[in-house]
Parts: sequence; C-alpha cells; structure tokens
Amino acid sequence: MKLLEAFRNIFRIPDLRNRVLFTLAMLAVYRVGAFIPTPGINTKLIEEFIQRSAGSVFGFIDLFSGGNFRRFSIFALGIMPYITASIILQLMTILFPYLERLQKEGELGRRKITQYTRYLTIVLAGIQSFSIAMTLMKTAPGGQSLVYNPGAAFILMTMLTLTTGTAFIMWLGEQISERGIGNGMSLIIFAGIVVGLPHATKDMWSKFADRTWGPFTGLAMLLLVVLMVAVVAFIVFVEGGQRRIPVQYAKRVVGRKVMGGQMTYLPLRVNAGGVIPPIFASSLLALPQTAALFFEKKSEFFRDFGAAMAWGMPLYTVLYVSMIIFFAFFYVGIVFNPTELADNMRKYGGFIPGIRPGRNTSEHINRILTRLTFVGGCYLALVCLIPEWMIAGIKLHKLWGPLGAWFDSNAPRWLLEGLGVTFYFGGTSLLIVVGVAMDTVQQIEAQLVMRHYEGFVKKGRLRSRRS
Repeated sequence: MKLLEAFRNIFRIPDLRNRVLFTLAMLAVYRVGAFIPTPGINTKLIEEFIQRSAGSVFGFIDLFSGGNFRRFSIFALGIMPYITASIILQLMTILFPYLERLQKEGELGRRKITQYTRYLTIVLAGIQSFSIAMTLMKTAPGGQSLVYNPGAAFILMTMLTLTTGTAFIMWLGEQISERGIGNGMSLIIFAGIVVGLPHATKDMWSKFADRTWGPFTGLAMLLLVVLMVAVVAFIVFVEGGQRRIPVQYAKRVVGRKVMGGQMTYLPLRVNAGGVIPPIFASSLLALPQTAALFFEKKSEFFRDFGAAMAWGMPLYTVLYVSMIIFFAFFYVGIVFNPTELADNMRKYGGFIPGIRPGRNTSEHINRILTRLTFVGGCYLALVCLIPEWMIAGIKLHKLWGPLGAWFDSNAPRWLLEGLGVTFYFGGTSLLIVVGVAMDTVQQIEAQLVMRHYEGFVKKGRLRSRRS
C-alpha cells in the first residue's frame, strides 16, 4: 500500500528517522511527567472538582494541559502560559514599534522575540500558579479541603513546581521544533488531547454493550462515527482551502537581466486565524462559569447568570458564535495588512489584472479577505458547536416564554439534552488535532520528496494550514 510504503521510506532515511524517533521520545517524556503529582494536593478530590467545573477556566486549562490539571501533576499548567505569552507579544507588535522592527529583522529579531516570550511565560506561569494555589486553599467542596497543609510553604512549593513544569514543557517543545519534526508546542498539545481517545472509545463501546439508546443504539453509534469522520474531512478540506488572487509582474531590466514578466498568485487562506478565535472566545466565556463556581452560594445573580452561560444554552451559543467571528476578524486585521501588501506589490512592479495598483488593489484585497474571514468564522463556529451540541444538546426549551415551552413539548429530548455521549474531541480540540496532524504530515512529506522518495499521496501534495 502507498501509505505503508511512505512509512517505510521514513525509516530508510537516517536523518528523518532520527527526527521522528527524537520527537516520539520527547513526547514520551512529557507523558511520563503527566503522572508525577504536585506535592500537598488531594488529587482524588481535585479530579472530581475539575470534572464538575468543565465549563470554567479550570476546564479550559485542563483541555490544553492534556488532563494534567485534573490530576494536578507537575505539568498542570501545561503550555497555556506560553500560548498566552505568544499572543500577548503578537498583539504588542502592533503597539510598540521596537517589537515591530524586531519582527522584520529576520532570524535575529525572531530570536529576541522568542527570548522575550520565554521570560513572559515564566512570569505568567508564576502568576497563574500563585492564583491557583490561593484558590485551592480557599476551596473546600463538600467541606473537604483540596490541600493537605495550606499555608505559605504550600503556595511557594506550588509556584515552584508548576512554573518549573511549564518551563520544562517549553524547553521540550523547542527541542522538538529544532531537532525533531513538526511544531513542538503544537505537538505537545496534540499529544495531551489524543491520549484520551482510548478512554472515549471504551466509553462508546460500553454504551453499545449496555444498549444505552435502546434498540437504535447500533444505528446511533454508526451515525456518530459517520458524523465524526465527516466533520474531520470537512476540517481538512477547509483548512487547506485558499482563494488565489492572480498577480502579474511587469518586466524590468536590472543590469543585463530581464526580470519579472511572470504570472503568480497571492494565496489567501479561508481560515487565516487558525484555532486562535475559538481559544479567545472559550477563555472569555469561561469567566462567567468560574465566577458562578465561587460566588453561586453568595449571590443569586451569579448563580442565574452562570446557569444561562452553560454549554448549549441559547445565550452561550449566541455569544460564542459572535465572539468567534469577531476574533476571526480581529486576528486577521492584526496579522494581515492589505495596504502594505499593495504597496509592496507596486514597488516590485506587481499588479492584479483589471485592478489599478495602490489604493484600488488594497480595497480589492480587503473585500476578498473580509468575505473569506466571515466564511472562516462561520466555519469555526459550526465545527466548535457540533460536538458541544452532541454532548449537551441545544437547549431551546430554555428560551423565554411560549417559544421555550413549544420546543419543550415538541422537540425530541436528544436534540434538547444531547446524546449523553462522552465526545472527547470538542470543537477546539478537534481543530487542534486535525490541524497539527496536517502540518506534521505535510512536513514529513516535504522531507520525503526532497530526498526523491514518494510521499503519502500519488498525485499532488498535501497542503497544510501553513501552505
């Protein structure tokens, strides 16, 4: 088979084989550290607490730590401080000319920005670990303390342990990026998510064996698998989608050479923001759940508002979709400047056929980018909501007044309350898993083709999100 032959080719090339094995070894080290507990924590009690807080900030951190936060291992913070630091510095390049200059200086500038990212990651990890330690000491679900010996020593130990764990994960990710294959940070998140696949498969099998959905359990399972495959195929299709704008370069005489004159294209991706918009939206929507978790016994407002912002609730769905689309435009507006692109094209003699250079070109690109970004935002919202609807349902019966009563009386319960499936790959998780897999396979294929070996497909080449 073509796929098996490609895997054999990977291990026939010494350099590529060493890179793949090194990547697997580093990921194995990461998984070993996931089972080393942080001292002074009642791990069994905190795991139950995190499971009840799935929609809060705790659940959000647990997602990106690969379940480490639920076990409260030394890698409990995961890679989230690094992601936050990277996003902050990316946004700061717009505000601070010094960082913008560094970004344009090439390799040396990128190294300095990477160094600043490391420093900011340590600071954020220290702040987050301090906040978590204080929160754990004050939280006592059911009257039982999550901490064995609360106090200053516990706070210091927790800060030291969690910050060191985050720094070590950051180092592992950089080593994978430099000496392995693929993006190290993305692969660490990927590994943390996919380790739950066996548990999800076992859970589905137990539902099938117990006939959870009655005589239609087998058909429901088949439809569930078909839906999951269809969603993955849809993500692969859209993530590789591009709008190619033709660009013609005029001929120029430089010395004795005639340069230009060729036709090329400007590729604009459908989902230019990647997984950043859902991450931003999820993190903001997790704040009301977190506030409700701590203040529901003291304030009726927080309890009601937290209930209205639960998964599947109409208010949550509307805000989630709106925020994803907003952050899609926000992120693209930061990383893509049509005016600067149009000026660079005019500087090198490039133009879009039928469009005047300069302002008209900028407006033309901006119109296309706006439409693509809106489509990409709707795609992200759809992919993120489908798994959540399968888990929690579309709670239309919670709508106010007669409309909610009508849905409660006429809509099927599985639509309103979900299928009761532990669908491990939520929307954001699914985007990360598929996107990272595409990027990694594309890099492996590029290595094979560069050494005159055939890749994973016969015709064409795999197109990743970065292509």
